[in-house]
Amino acid sequence: MFVAAALCPCPPLLVPEVAAGAAPELDPLRTACLDAVGVLAAARPDRLVVLGPVAGSGTEAYPQGAVGSFCGVGVDLEVALGAAEEAPGSALPQSLAVGAWLLSRADWDDAPVQGLAVGEDLPPERCLAAGREAAASAPRVALLVMGDGSACRTVKAPGYLDARAEGFDTAAARALGTADLPALGALDAALARELQARGRACWQVLAGAAEGTSPSGRLLREEAPYGVGYFVATWS
Repeated sequence: MFVAAALCPCPPLLVPEVAAGAAPELDPLRTACLDAVGVLAAARPDRLVVLGPVAGSGTEAYPQGAVGSFCGVGVDLEVALGAAEEAPGSALPQSLAVGAWLLSRADWDDAPVQGLAVGEDLPPERCLAAGREAAASAPRVALLVMGDGSACRTVKAPGYLDARAEGFDTAAARALGTADLPALGALDAALARELQARGRACWQVLAGAAEGTSPSGRLLREEAPYGVGYFVATWS
């Protein structure tokens, strides 16, 4: 059963070693993310599922102890998902590596951890079904949901300026901050793809996980420092 969620953005720049000289700019965002993870610990879950967006239209699970690396962005740094265990298999995708880094900063040892990579093109109905499955995997399930809003807020954004981006992000922030399950489920997958909003699928997995519950939401932070929408929220 779903009991809590923390929603955080997943840019590698969240990791200070990657951000280098720009690291102080994101300190308030990092603090908000760690505050959100604290809500997960307070919920006393039996299992924590970390969701992270990846390219494609499927899902892939990763066990506790799976390792991710930031070598692809020029930093010799590895992180493990939850408490270190022998976990052979594929390396964590970057979004889950950022989630693993957050958990390491929070000294997470409150419950076993599983990673779930969610394809950015996964259709909404399959996202909702994946969420229901995750919520049914343990008596008390918490989710750490990694994902960004649109990448089209300014001319210098990765996707350039798109007039629709601010409206999409405003609606997403409202839904995340109020735990509005129908609004999240109704996010337009095609529009999210055009706006490079990587969080859409993971947010809809969360909506599926929380079905049948009445969570309260709180938006801790909303910003777009590089033309990309970043949101931090908690559900409990």
